[in-house]
Amino acid sequence: MDLRKLLGHLHDFVQIPEKNIEITSIEMDSREVKPRALFICVNGYTVDGHDFAQTAVEKGAVAILAERPLDVDVPVILVKSTKRAMAVLADAFYGHPTQKLRLIGVTGTNGKTTITHLIEHMFKAQQKKTGLIGTIEIRIGDQSYDVKNTTPESLTLQKTFGQMVEEDVEVAMMEVSSHALDMGRVHGCDFDVAVFTNLTQDHLDYHETMDDYRRAKGLLFAQLGNAYYSDKRPKFAILNADDKASEEYIRSTAATVITYGIDNESDIRAKNIKMTNGGTTFTLVTPMESVEVTMQLVGKFSVYNVLAATAACLVSDMPLSVIVEEITKLQGVSGRFELVNENQEFTVIVDYAHTPDSLENVLQTVKQFATNNIYTIVGCGGDRDRTKRPIMANIAASYSTEAILTSDNPRSEDPEAILHDMEQGIKTDNFVTIVDRAEAIKFAVSKAQKDDVIVIAGKGHETYQIVGNQVLDFDDREVARKMIRERNL
Repeated sequence: MDLRKLLGHLHDFVQIPEKNIEITSIEMDSREVKPRALFICVNGYTVDGHDFAQTAVEKGAVAILAERPLDVDVPVILVKSTKRAMAVLADAFYGHPTQKLRLIGVTGTNGKTTITHLIEHMFKAQQKKTGLIGTIEIRIGDQSYDVKNTTPESLTLQKTFGQMVEEDVEVAMMEVSSHALDMGRVHGCDFDVAVFTNLTQDHLDYHETMDDYRRAKGLLFAQLGNAYYSDKRPKFAILNADDKASEEYIRSTAATVITYGIDNESDIRAKNIKMTNGGTTFTLVTPMESVEVTMQLVGKFSVYNVLAATAACLVSDMPLSVIVEEITKLQGVSGRFELVNENQEFTVIVDYAHTPDSLENVLQTVKQFATNNIYTIVGCGGDRDRTKRPIMANIAASYSTEAILTSDNPRSEDPEAILHDMEQGIKTDNFVTIVDRAEAIKFAVSKAQKDDVIVIAGKGHETYQIVGNQVLDFDDREVARKMIRERNL
């Protein structure tokens, strides 16, 4: 693309010297720079991209976007914020891709991954080609790619959406984290549907207060129609009527609001909910009609997830009959209330629950069908919100026969110090502390008897454990299988 044409999308910049150049790529990582690239200097948490400008030039960059003058032999485009400018330029460079597909964004503390996967399943059932960006992976059609952040930087996002458009994706689902909203990573994304799941304590290491956390989530709804170039597609805000934060988001958005819920009056509602360890039935009430639904997923939280997905699909013109039919086929998502089955006489459940609310939701569900002991293995991540540690431990002990406190991803913190923080929340003696996570799982498996339930919480789909600066192979599901097989020998 012609550099002058690309810069025409910016309205506040200085180019030194003025020179027109052909740009064939845009990069923010100097290691990815190829000849004729525009390199964007982004000041991150650990490194400053300005320090790598010369390296980028040596690798073939023909222009640099920066926030301060640089001593390099190519034109430097000076802007106030490279992150803001990057979002504008990326959207333009890749041809405004979110204008060319239906984009559904899901935000909230819990449920984002499950809801995006449920929506994807329903659209695939209609023979629609889909794209997905989330915690577990980026998926375009049936092809999967690794992802570093729940919501990638704007440059990666627009490049990914551009690839989706090239591969004829019709509908894309994206998890939208509070970090991404606060940092402007989704600037330029033209969302058609924005879904809110719930708001409970998480990420206070970043946001510091729940008010700021709530504000950040609300940006998705305040910015709905968040495109630099817009068409006239209708916009919808799908909000949880049972969460108080929705009241603020209703005031924040100009989009059409559709509510869902269980306890309060809402546009889409579940009534007469009945649960077993094998599934859930409920009456799905919609503005069109009420229908009986049977699904394999369990838990009140699963009902909320299905309601949110249903609402998103209904406003996307999917027939209710198709939605209900697909709900019956839903198998769940990797690492979300996932059963580990090695023909043992007890139940083992692996779940990503890493917030107080998500852990309580899982354990409340287990309580509804458990007929014997419940053992909960739980830890808390290092270098993250410390205030939730005693809360998480207390929830585990309150709902369990025995809580087993162990390491999660300790990162740079001392694992024993994290466990000490957790222990402060427990006033009973029904817990043990085992620092090594594999040993903690082995301990629970060795104790479990017929009809007991073991819940392994916190890591879910993750296949690694971060200890210090090392990323070690670790999968709760595989470790549990190994321990069960060894016990059965």
